Amino acid sequence: MTEQQNHREEKRPFQSQKPAFRGTQESPRRPMPGSKRPATSRKTARDAALKSLQEVVRGGAYASQALSRQLNDSGLSPEDKRLATGIFYFAAENRLRIRYALAKFLQTNADPVTEDILHIAAAQILFMDKIPDHAAVDEAVKQARASGREGLTGLVNGVLRSLLRARDAGEDLLPNRDDDPMEYLSVRYSVSLHIVKRLVSAYGEQMAENIMAYAPEERSRAVVRPNTLAISPDEFEQWLTHRNFHWEKSDVRNAYIITSGGDLSYLDSYKRGYFSMQGESSMLAAYACLPKPGMQILDACAAPGGKSALLCEEMRGTGRVYAWDVHEHRVELIRAAGKRLSLDNLRPSVRDARAPYASFEYLMDAVLVDAPCSGLGVISDKPDIKYRLSEESLASLAPLQVEILENCARFVKVDGLLVYSTCTILPEENEKQVLDFQKRHPEFVPDENDEWLPERLRGVYRNGMAQFLSCRDGVEGFFIARMRRKSLT
Repeated sequence: MTEQQNHREEKRPFQSQKPAFRGTQESPRRPMPGSKRPATSRKTARDAALKSLQEVVRGGAYASQALSRQLNDSGLSPEDKRLATGIFYFAAENRLRIRYALAKFLQTNADPVTEDILHIAAAQILFMDKIPDHAAVDEAVKQARASGREGLTGLVNGVLRSLLRARDAGEDLLPNRDDDPMEYLSVRYSVSLHIVKRLVSAYGEQMAENIMAYAPEERSRAVVRPNTLAISPDEFEQWLTHRNFHWEKSDVRNAYIITSGGDLSYLDSYKRGYFSMQGESSMLAAYACLPKPGMQILDACAAPGGKSALLCEEMRGTGRVYAWDVHEHRVELIRAAGKRLSLDNLRPSVRDARAPYASFEYLMDAVLVDAPCSGLGVISDKPDIKYRLSEESLASLAPLQVEILENCARFVKVDGLLVYSTCTILPEENEKQVLDFQKRHPEFVPDENDEWLPERLRGVYRNGMAQFLSCRDGVEGFFIARMRRKSLT
C-alpha cells in the first residue's frame, strides 16, 4: 500500500460505534503526506545529538522538543535515532560532571561550539560502553572540522585521548565525597550547588541523592490520553493495538504509556483531536478539581492548555473552563488545543492571574492555580534546569506564587475548590506556600478526599497535599494541594 493510501485510511480511524482498522501500519516517525518541511542535509547521529544539545544549553529549549526537531528532519535510521537519543541525554544530564572531567585536560576555556563537541564525545567515552572509543574521538574531530575549526582539531583529539587515558587508569574524575559531600553531589549529578543544599535540607542526603540520581529507564516513553468526547477508552486501546504501539495502561485514569512510539504529533489522528500527550501528574492536577458537567472552572495559569483540555473533556463539553495566561502567544497555544480537540466549552483569554477581576469573584466551582515554579520535578524533560537555575530566579518565584494564589482565591465560591499545583519538589514553593496561605485564610481548609488519586499514590496525600517524587512514585515530580472554601471570610 502506498503512503497516500495509508493516509486515506488514517483519515477516519475511529467510528462512533467501532473503529475501522485497515491497511498497513502508519509510522509515527514519518510526517503526514502533504506536510511541508524544509530540505535539510543528512545528519549523523552525533550531529543530531550535538544540535539538540546546543538548542538546550544555548537556546533554552526543552530537551524532548529539541531532540524531536532534530530527529524528525534527520533521515536517520531507527537505530541511529536511538544512538542520537542516548548520546544527547547523557551529555545534557551530565553536563557539570563532564565539564569537571574535561577541565583537567583543558588549559583554557573552549569556545561554546568546541565545548559542546567535546561534551558529546565525552558523554560517549564516560557513559556509553558499547561505543568504540576511537569512533567517539574521530567523529568529534570531524565535527570540529565541519564547524570551521580546523585549527582546533588537534586540541579536540588531544583532550579526548587524555580523558580516555585517565578513565582507563582509574583516575578519579569526581570530587572527593569525604572532603565535601555537597560538591560531590553537585558534580556527580550535575545539579547546582545551591539546589543540592536545598534538596538535602528538605529530604536528607540519601533521599536527595535518590532524587538527583533518577533518570527514566525508557527515553522514548510518552503518556497519551484519549479525547473522550471523540472516542472511548476501549476504542482507543483497539487503535493503539492495531497500530502496533508498545503500550500499557497507567493506573492514572485514561492515561496510556507508549514506548518507542516516535513523534506522535505527526499522526493525523492526533491532528484531528482523538488524543493528547500529557504527563500523569499533570492529569492528576486537573482531576484534583473534581470536574463535573455544568461546572464553572478557572485554570489561572493555563498554557499550553493540557489541563484545561482535560477539564473540558471531563465536563463533557458543558459548563465553562476559563483558561488564562499573561502572554498572547501562549494563549494561542490554548486556542489551538481547543480547536484541535473541538472543545466548545473552553474560554481562553489573555489575563494576568495577579490582577483583580470583579466579574469572577466567588463564582467558580473550582480554581486551578498551576503556578510558575522552578520546574525541578520535571528535569527529565528539561535537564538543564538543574544546573542553570540561579538563586536569584528561585528567590523571585515565591512572591509571584503568593500574588497569584491570593488573587485567585477570591474567585472560589463557598464550598468550591482551590487547587494549587507546581511541577517542582522544593518545600518553599509548595507546602510552605500552602500552609502560609491557610494561616492568612482560615476560610480555606484542607480537602482530604483522595478518590481522585490512584490507590498506590494515596499514601503520599496528607492534609490535603501530595508531593510526588519521580524516584519514589514513578510519575513526574509534582505538588498538588486541595483546599475547600467554607465561608466568604
